[in-house]
Amino acid sequence: MYINITDKEIAANKGSSRELVHYLEKENRVAAKEQPGKQPEYWFSNDRNDIQFYEVKSAIDSNVAKLGRNDAKFFLVNISPSQKEIRFLKEKYGEKGAEEKLKEYGAKVMDEYAKNFKRPGINSSQDLVWFGKLEHYRYYSYKDKEVRQGLKKNGERKEGEQMHLQIIVSRKDKTNKIKLSPQNKSRGRNEEHSKKVGQFDRVAFKASGETVFDQYFGFDRGLEDSFRYANGQKNGTTPEKIKLGQEKANEQARRQHRETTQQMRPALLQPLQTGTDTLLKALLMPTRDEAGGNLLPRKKRKKKGHDQDLSL
Repeated sequence: MYINITDKEIAANKGSSRELVHYLEKENRVAAKEQPGKQPEYWFSNDRNDIQFYEVKSAIDSNVAKLGRNDAKFFLVNISPSQKEIRFLKEKYGEKGAEEKLKEYGAKVMDEYAKNFKRPGINSSQDLVWFGKLEHYRYYSYKDKEVRQGLKKNGERKEGEQMHLQIIVSRKDKTNKIKLSPQNKSRGRNEEHSKKVGQFDRVAFKASGETVFDQYFGFDRGLEDSFRYANGQKNGTTPEKIKLGQEKANEQARRQHRETTQQMRPALLQPLQTGTDTLLKALLMPTRDEAGGNLLPRKKRKKKGHDQDLSL
């Protein structure tokens, strides 16, 4: 699971959200040309799944009380499941079901976003002004090595499962009074500054988003596919990397043992099954007459009282 926060990957965030909202409508514009009459992909938030793009722009641009010209007005949260995670959702919920479940998950990620500030009155996504957009495709850019190597063209659609969420969230809370900036990385070291803008731990936020996915959908994530492992390999100390390596080896050993046991299970159960069948056959087999060796049916057990002489 890849979760990232940016302030100006697509458009500057110190003015109107118009450019960013317009950019995130790109799939609808393409669909209108390629599939005339197809229903557009609407924006969603806590209580609605049919929000129009102009409503998004209006809500974000009007929630800027006491923000200066050079202050960030909004942020972009990117939530991109891996291809393995997308396949898991589609197998479990179907194509359309996976889309709706991913939106539900987006709201839960924004719950974690809110709680990460540790600010009184900011407890969930209900306290924020945010809007999400489901996208189905990604495109190669000049930053991708495939484009630099001449294997792909800039703007060409990427292969595989690319479903993801883009979420615009206002700098101000729903009351338009509290400033919330994920750019503040003090994590409590600058207490006075944290009280004003809220401390925000990006590492904890990304990790919590992954944990929510696993718990909400029942996804069995291996250590090597986790944010903790990737972050530890990239930013961890040598002892931390050694510990992660040991955990990885232990996990691989457990998985190998489990797979081996599952493969051996039919062979282990076969003797038990054969023995049970033999015993049943022996119990049901007729007896032989000692004199002639003829097979005789087994006598039924007489019920108590049925052999008594009833004559007077």
